[in-house]
Amino acid sequence: MRDTNTQASPAPASPLQAALREALEAADLAAHLRSISPMPDTGLAHAHLWLERDDGDDWVARLPKQSQMHLETEANLAYQAACFSRASAGGHTPALQAVLPVGSGLPRGGLLVSAIRGRPARLPDDLPAIAEALASLHALPLPAETQRAPLLAPRDPWAAMLGELREQARYLDRAAIAPSVRDQLNADLTALAHWCDTATAARPALISFDAHPGNFLIQEDGRGILVDLEKCRYSLPGFDLAHASLYTSTTWDPRSHAELDVSEVRAFHRAWAEAMAKRGVRIEADALLQSRRAMWLWSVTWCAKWQVERCRAQDAAVAGEDWSAALSDAALIDHVADRAEHYLSAPVIARVRDEWQALADDSGLS
Repeated sequence: MRDTNTQASPAPASPLQAALREALEAADLAAHLRSISPMPDTGLAHAHLWLERDDGDDWVARLPKQSQMHLETEANLAYQAACFSRASAGGHTPALQAVLPVGSGLPRGGLLVSAIRGRPARLPDDLPAIAEALASLHALPLPAETQRAPLLAPRDPWAAMLGELREQARYLDRAAIAPSVRDQLNADLTALAHWCDTATAARPALISFDAHPGNFLIQEDGRGILVDLEKCRYSLPGFDLAHASLYTSTTWDPRSHAELDVSEVRAFHRAWAEAMAKRGVRIEADALLQSRRAMWLWSVTWCAKWQVERCRAQDAAVAGEDWSAALSDAALIDHVADRAEHYLSAPVIARVRDEWQALADDSGLS
């Protein structure tokens, strides 16, 4: 995926480019290849390279640095392939082209997906396009339970989310945060757990679980394309809506940086609800409100986890989850460190809690 306004200049071939070319040739996928260009290092989970092809249908190679899903190498590739294959049915994601096997040059293998030409999202103007793209996922027919693997498909999405939150919250005691912040986050986690105790069963859907605005590109026709799909699962659409519009998401990526007000959040949810209604699906406002609190808690507890885990040495086994700072460019690590510290600061915690309360006082998000 490429922001067409900031294409990288040609550079000497790197070892990763050479390894990718060798893997393409070994898989008989190099017939139309013209060039391989590295893309900016903007994510902690993948290196991306643009494959220019002489048939005009360029590809992007997604080469994992780690597995955010805690999966071993082969399982990670299978999981990501399933994400792209299933999400592409909605028409707002890249198509899966091929899976590159694990090899000496690509120790975690890789995925080849259709290249997307577009620009970063501009908020709030592009929120309707993001809402439409998310609705294209959320309204897809739900497979039978036996057909949902390998994607996560918890029978109780709320219980599964609480489990993830509690696991990440263990890092709060070791993260660089004020005691008052730790107490507030633990109190909000407890309040969410109490709400979940009486929550009605929720209808799951295919969701991204990584729908922050920086993961969208906007094409010339205004169509929004969600380009990062490695964490898809069958869970609650409200998690995606939250991740697309929370302060901790809209200020994450410098290319799509924006600070939304409450009215803009409400308008985004209305746009999504209208897109879902056209597809015959309706979601309760209270579930969206609690999903918003849950996704915010997930984001800030992840920041605490990353602060701790970034200091570990790179995993010599090249398997599973690995947040070591050694895997990414220094500029990216500096950016993530700045964001994590900011989001865990008392003023930002207060800001997001106040916004949530304003939405709750207004009877939900609609």
